[in-house]
Amino acid sequence: MSDSDDDIPQLSAATLAALQEFYSEERDGLVQSTAPVDKYSVGAVEEDWRMSQFWYSDETATRLVEEVIQEAGKGGRIACLSAPSVYQKLKQGVVEGSDGVSAVVLEYDRRFATYGQEFIFYDYNEPLALPEDVAPQSFDVVLADPPYLSEECLNKVAQTVKYLAKGKVLLCTGAIMEEHAEKLMGLKICSFLPKHNKNLANEFRCFTNYPSNLMS
Repeated sequence: MSDSDDDIPQLSAATLAALQEFYSEERDGLVQSTAPVDKYSVGAVEEDWRMSQFWYSDETATRLVEEVIQEAGKGGRIACLSAPSVYQKLKQGVVEGSDGVSAVVLEYDRRFATYGQEFIFYDYNEPLALPEDVAPQSFDVVLADPPYLSEECLNKVAQTVKYLAKGKVLLCTGAIMEEHAEKLMGLKICSFLPKHNKNLANEFRCFTNYPSNLMS
């Protein structure tokens, strides 16, 4: 799974410096693990910016979970494509209605295999290389957060999204991808501004193909 460094969402200078210091201390054995006991806590799997992983803030993850629960409806199925922090927030059971839906997380990072049958290994370079038991158009809502800000990456992710989705799609990516999001999947930009735990220099936005509360 590779892409140009220019396509990776960029950390702010201050955040990048802090992360570099953290990884330096980690290599030297100075950082002790403080991972939460609850495997669904955001942070139970440490984000790795070298893999273009950036977890959402608690507020954003909660808002996105509220959105997909509402749009999926009771008994609905939700696919979190390269969006593990949204999946984790949903599985915590703290958002009203979360017990009435089911969800899977599609991820390249095999650390998420701890989620058992709800984990589906996913490499965007092979957009349709999915398990046989993942039927086409079998998810009421697909929430996708492509790892790279490039048309090539979004084009491949779009193939996966079109395979999975019955209809409703929620895309979270850089604002610079607006034209490609509309061209590839017919998505419209929302006014809601998603935030991450780490400060990113890129402006991120949400895009949907349905009338959404995120637009107001």
